[in-house]
Amino acid sequence: MAEGIATQERTTWAPTDTWCAVAPSRPLTVEYLEPEIEAEPLPDEFSPSNLRRSLVIIGALALVTVAVIVLVPGLASLRERFAGAQPGWLVLAATLQLGSCAGYVLVFRGVFCRRMSWRTSTEIGMSELAANSVLSVGGAGGLALGAWILRRGGLENAFIARRTVAFFLLTSLANVTFLAIGGIGIATGLLGSSPSVLLGIVPAVLAVAALALALAAHGLAGMLAGRSMRARVVAAAEAVAAGVDEALDLLRAREPAIFVGAASYLLFDVAMLGVCFKTFGNDVPAVGVLLVAYLVGQLGSLIPIPGGIGGVDGGLIGTLVVYGVDAADAAVAVIAYRGLLLSIPAIIGLPVLAVLRRRLRDEAHDIAACAPGEAVEVLGRGTVRRSVPAG
Repeated sequence: MAEGIATQERTTWAPTDTWCAVAPSRPLTVEYLEPEIEAEPLPDEFSPSNLRRSLVIIGALALVTVAVIVLVPGLASLRERFAGAQPGWLVLAATLQLGSCAGYVLVFRGVFCRRMSWRTSTEIGMSELAANSVLSVGGAGGLALGAWILRRGGLENAFIARRTVAFFLLTSLANVTFLAIGGIGIATGLLGSSPSVLLGIVPAVLAVAALALALAAHGLAGMLAGRSMRARVVAAAEAVAAGVDEALDLLRAREPAIFVGAASYLLFDVAMLGVCFKTFGNDVPAVGVLLVAYLVGQLGSLIPIPGGIGGVDGGLIGTLVVYGVDAADAAVAVIAYRGLLLSIPAIIGLPVLAVLRRRLRDEAHDIAACAPGEAVEVLGRGTVRRSVPAG
């Protein structure tokens, strides 16, 4: 909708018995000026042209990878392994990826609003996962897209900022918790072994340090907000502090959807990686090794390449090799795993995003039902009032 001034004309008839010199029966035209408010446009990074560009880059990199495997003479062992893929295990891996997506939707709904319909929660969650597949920066792209959708749906910036920070912290909490479990399991030998006990101790210590940093984030953000003179820095610091409080409140509430969703989102993904080893007839690494390698390898998504291609793959393969996994076995499993991880959310999520954008444009959604302390009209549900932030 273009921004501007809309004019509405209304015709009335002037009275004939007034003292004013007005011609009898002459119509008066009154114009009412009503400003039209332009809806917030889709951020540039999620525009159709940018998404197509990212998909083209991902496709090109995938083709280069396939060409290298097929044409380079020294990679005959990799070609033999790929040729021996077992379709049944591959279908199971794809099913596990769907389970991971369902876990993401579950934790999204638990953090942002349980009053939102399952359809809307699923559409937002899958749209975020699709953005993560075709963009980079460790999942920040999906969170940014979700924030835009919620703003476009009528929620306030402050509420969205708090819950987005809380969502990031809670999903990260699951990551570092399982990193600590994997590291301790390797160090003690309960969840696998490694060439050195330090390969178990170091991840566990880093996980504990990350937990301590997360707990201290509120105080650090408050200090930054108090000392900075820049409005944007102060606003960001205040949002982080409020988000930490929100995350702690959600933890105290012990909402099963958050715990089950965050764990499922991670563990189904790790299980898919393990099944990709079985797909090519290779032994599955120990649980502790899979957990640590998976979580350490995800740091490669911070490299600004669409889909994290190259960064995540190299991080996963390198970490698995460090923990004693055969390089060729790791390479074929990771390539298959990453192919499913990138393709399934994108195939489902991008069409879902298009549907959701139409629903936002037509106001045919129930996102505004989550607005705290407001009475809103929700299509198909009538007036909904929230006296407290939607849980």
